[in-house]
Amino acid sequence: MSPDRYRTEPPLGRAQLVIGLYGALALLAVLVSAGRGDPDPYRLDDGVTLTWLALSPVLGLLIGLAVVGLTRLVTRRYAWARTLHRDFRELLGPVGVREIIILAVASSIGEELLFRGTLLPWIGVWPQAAVFALLHVGPGRRFLPWTVSAFALGVALGYVAVATDNLGAPIVAHFTINLLNLRYIVRVELEPRDGPALIVPGERVAGLDLNPRKR
Repeated sequence: MSPDRYRTEPPLGRAQLVIGLYGALALLAVLVSAGRGDPDPYRLDDGVTLTWLALSPVLGLLIGLAVVGLTRLVTRRYAWARTLHRDFRELLGPVGVREIIILAVASSIGEELLFRGTLLPWIGVWPQAAVFALLHVGPGRRFLPWTVSAFALGVALGYVAVATDNLGAPIVAHFTINLLNLRYIVRVELEPRDGPALIVPGERVAGLDLNPRKR
């Protein structure tokens, strides 16, 4: 018998699942917005100026970099943040740069269209941030800081969207945070349990010589 008879289709890859999930969120956002008479969830106000449309992504980049910098500082200084880093690293497993980019792009567009573009004009800044936080509940109480930070970020990006009348800043900020933080989590291994030192293959961190992680 031909071996092709027993060949099965390979399971969907992680990248395909991510694109499908966040693509569905984006589609839901467009459909809900259209049902409410606003088919363009990217712009919160049809009168938004071209100046704000152009400057908002730059503002989003600055916000994203600030949040990433704060994340690095918190991770270095607090044990709970280092524990969260290790837990996420274990959950993610080996993730390539391509997958990280796909996840960052898909999540930033899908989530911002739904939460800041569709839910915010409908239910307000704080309620949409609460729903956003519920989407970021991890498998255990140790992930509670992640949920709280998602709520805070949802509020902040909500007010930024209201101030700029478009999603340029929230999308770029969300993308920057996810891209750089995911890359950091996958690339940087912390010392076992509560040690503040970092292990980054082939680099120096905080003036210390660091040994490559054993493969």
